[in-house]
Amino acid sequence: MKKTISVLLAAALALSFTACGGDTSYQTASGAGSGEPSGGSGSQAQSASSSAAGYSTTLADIQAKGELVIGLDDTFAPMGFRDENNDLVGFDIDLATAVCEELGVKAVFQPIDWKAKEMELSTGKIDCVWNGMSITPERQQTMSLSDPYLNNKIIVMTNQGVEIADKEDLANYKLGTQADSSALEVIKADSVYDAIKDQLTEYDTYDQVIMDMQAGRLDAMIVDEVLGQYKNTQMDNAFGVASFDFGDDLYAIGFRKGDTELTQAVNDAIAACIESGKAAEVSEKWFGADIMVQ
Repeated sequence: MKKTISVLLAAALALSFTACGGDTSYQTASGAGSGEPSGGSGSQAQSASSSAAGYSTTLADIQAKGELVIGLDDTFAPMGFRDENNDLVGFDIDLATAVCEELGVKAVFQPIDWKAKEMELSTGKIDCVWNGMSITPERQQTMSLSDPYLNNKIIVMTNQGVEIADKEDLANYKLGTQADSSALEVIKADSVYDAIKDQLTEYDTYDQVIMDMQAGRLDAMIVDEVLGQYKNTQMDNAFGVASFDFGDDLYAIGFRKGDTELTQAVNDAIAACIESGKAAEVSEKWFGADIMVQ
């Protein structure tokens, strides 16, 4: 039976990396966890009601309230996470801020339970999910997805002394990944899943996976390349990387199903950031290369 761990003592993995550059110009929504982002309770309630009634949130609606409320998992480095000062930093934070500047609104970042992102979106507590979210057939059915904006892969990272030859060999090792993550969805869609599911433990966050890797309770973790490689760099390359992977994985932004106008407006704003070179600048800052989808 698949094991699922809910860790009560959530010890955050220390991150020494601090975002470089000037003012990031973002605001974190107040009342995190209460479902009440700052400065927009009335607009949010109206948006939720409109969504439930089958109407769409338009760019004009967002501009009228002056903000785009963005739901994210604030432990997903380097896309969106807390630095040593507890400030939200990351690639998606910087890119979303630049996109919102193009739209003429403020980016408001609302940390959410990643497993409840669809509910947070459908109830109008957030306007979009923007945090290294992969395109999947299920999300294409339930959300209005932006154009893909970032290239990624699902990889296997191994503990010291562990060498895994191929996907089938995973069945011989203790494995971990994040619950409801892109990596888990890709694994479940792979033919090898039935053979490895009894060896696979799901965690609330990747920080918890990494802690169990460091403690020797796991042999390997299956993870987004952008997160795994970033974390590994912070730990002096403590983990190895298997020679195989689970294939390419593209990131997109998720909006409510009917919000096609807003989706297109964000697509256009991202394209403008790519054209101006701002997107490449953000990518170089966090990844050392431009990995934006052109």
